[in-house]
Amino acid sequence: MADQKPKDKPPTSKLGRLARLASLAPRAIPFAVEGAKRALGQPRTEEDQAAARKKMTAEVKKTAEAMLKTLGEMKGLPLKFGQMASYIDGLAPPGYEEKFQGALKRLLDKAPPLSPEAAEQMVFQEFGALPADVFATWEREPFAAASIGQVHRAATHDGAHVAVKVQYPGMDKAIENDLKSVAMLETMVAPIAKKLHIGQTLDEFRKVFLDELDYAREAEMTDLFRRLHSDDPDIYVPRVHHGLTTRRVITTELVDGIGYAEFCETASQEARNRAGMALWGFTLRTLLRHGVLYADPHPGNYRFRIDGRVTVLDYGCIKIAPPELVAGMKRYMLAAMDEDWTEFDRAIVEELGYDPKDETWELYRDYTLELLLPVTTRGTWVCSKENAREAVAFLSRGMKKIVLKDDAALPVVPYVPKMPQDFTFVNRLQWGLASVLAGMRTEGNFRAVTEPWVRGGMHPLPE
Repeated sequence: MADQKPKDKPPTSKLGRLARLASLAPRAIPFAVEGAKRALGQPRTEEDQAAARKKMTAEVKKTAEAMLKTLGEMKGLPLKFGQMASYIDGLAPPGYEEKFQGALKRLLDKAPPLSPEAAEQMVFQEFGALPADVFATWEREPFAAASIGQVHRAATHDGAHVAVKVQYPGMDKAIENDLKSVAMLETMVAPIAKKLHIGQTLDEFRKVFLDELDYAREAEMTDLFRRLHSDDPDIYVPRVHHGLTTRRVITTELVDGIGYAEFCETASQEARNRAGMALWGFTLRTLLRHGVLYADPHPGNYRFRIDGRVTVLDYGCIKIAPPELVAGMKRYMLAAMDEDWTEFDRAIVEELGYDPKDETWELYRDYTLELLLPVTTRGTWVCSKENAREAVAFLSRGMKKIVLKDDAALPVVPYVPKMPQDFTFVNRLQWGLASVLAGMRTEGNFRAVTEPWVRGGMHPLPE
């Protein structure tokens, strides 16, 4: 892939993007089927299991490399989902996580960039001048490339060193077409889609991801988070250069620091604890006190000092949560902390849509408690990949008896609670943050730091 000439724009037509995804089917479908068989515990002989392991070991790297190439070229939503698969523990088929994620990790901040000319043309469209005129210096080759834009080093005419994120050409059209393709699939399986509430999930995706295309909004959100964490010595939010920011170009100060993988490998346990607790506070305190959700907790968005201080980048995927959503979350969290199980059951029914009369009741109830373990555990909670994977595996195992009933001719579509639409990205946050902290092997008393935020009231957003 590295020797291919960078393209001037990603594919944007619906058919073109569908064709590229379809090209992954020969590899991705068998890979997904094997993962489903193992996760759901489908009975197989020892010979079958051995043959499957041998086949998958040979195919796993090829599959991940094919995904890396295709998703990297497509950008947009497919690349976002590829990024999630690269770091969220439990999404890859059990037994193959390390190899699969290892191949896809390049998608986090080293996705294939577009040509230097493509970025220069976008800057010209936004400012009416080429980068060489807008900036005092401009590095043509990007130092980071992600789902909807790539980042170039530059210097302003007053001498400030900056990072300039330039949106890929045609990203608005590409994401719209991706969403239309998924909506078309929803229509084809309408009865199942309705039962799984796919429509409201897609609607929430549409709102959040289209907001992410607006770099002017991202600049405002960056400023908001900078104010929210102005008194936090462990979190740093870069300054925005508003005079060099538009809807499709955002310029921020260039910050030093090491990447996530290097930090996990080289930092002391003390530093990793400090960084993990800082990121926990960055996400949970901001949500529970102010109703602001940082919904993109992937490793490429962090830069670390070796002592554990963290710079958080990229404020495109931010959601302002309704007060009633935050109050509902606090309600069942507090009940679990107090071991008031009557109130806990009432809260998850009224706030999360669980049905105590359905056969899935105990599964969803226990799953919610599984996610709350860091804040209900008294004393030290250890973030590990095993615990992070369990959050996903727990639900998979529980669905086994419901989806694959012994007396059913076909798989059964289970009851899925109709949670508030605004809760969609909270789920992404729960799995993502758990996996990030697991990679750092963070240890800490999460209950002690979180309880005041749960018991306390909402704070107004700073001006």
